[in-house]
Amino acid sequence: MKQIIAMGGGGFSMEPDNLLLDQYIINQSKASRPKVCFLPTASGDAEGYIERFYKSFTSLSSEPSHLSLFKPSTRDLEGFLLEKDIIYVGGGNTKNMLALWKEWGIDVILRKAWESGTILTGLSAGSICWFEEGTTDSYGDGLETIKGLGLIEGSHSPHYDGEANRRPLYHSFIESGELKPGYAADDGAALHFIDEELSRAVSSRPYASAYRVEKKDGVIQEYRIATHYLGNPV
Repeated sequence: MKQIIAMGGGGFSMEPDNLLLDQYIINQSKASRPKVCFLPTASGDAEGYIERFYKSFTSLSSEPSHLSLFKPSTRDLEGFLLEKDIIYVGGGNTKNMLALWKEWGIDVILRKAWESGTILTGLSAGSICWFEEGTTDSYGDGLETIKGLGLIEGSHSPHYDGEANRRPLYHSFIESGELKPGYAADDGAALHFIDEELSRAVSSRPYASAYRVEKKDGVIQEYRIATHYLGNPV
């Protein structure tokens, strides 16, 4: 089973006192204590970010580790990543992250991991990357389009409610044909794909939602996806 959990925002990065999304990710693994590897590439392997990851995932039922491309702990990157149950990609500069991944062959390894059953997840840059394309502020001056790894068909916009220009610009990119139809997620919302199809949407905040955005008869259509708040009893 191929799984991707794409978070618009949230998790330990944005909600250190609310780990509902991170716990949900762990719960999708069949392992009793899943091995979770953090890829902080988009942040330039920021030490503070890595420390926050360990603090959060040590408190959960998991075996945390990380892979730095600036200070690699092993030459066998493929072997290191393919033994993990979950690979968790952090936020930051999507363009730089994808460029480094290609240089190191991480893009190829991640596809192998996904195809072999490793759960792939992340937020922001770590959410955009799984799709064919998406919106990014990597260039430092407004939002632009960017190509991703293409594991999930279509486009993606994270932080849908977190930044005022995210929704209108995502709409305009799809309307103009610069982006394919796709999925958006608020901060605190996550899209869970199983075998390339959307299985469900979940959230760590009561009013966070996920959306399908497409163009029909020349008009942008936005559909709210039923989103289960993880703070409610199942």
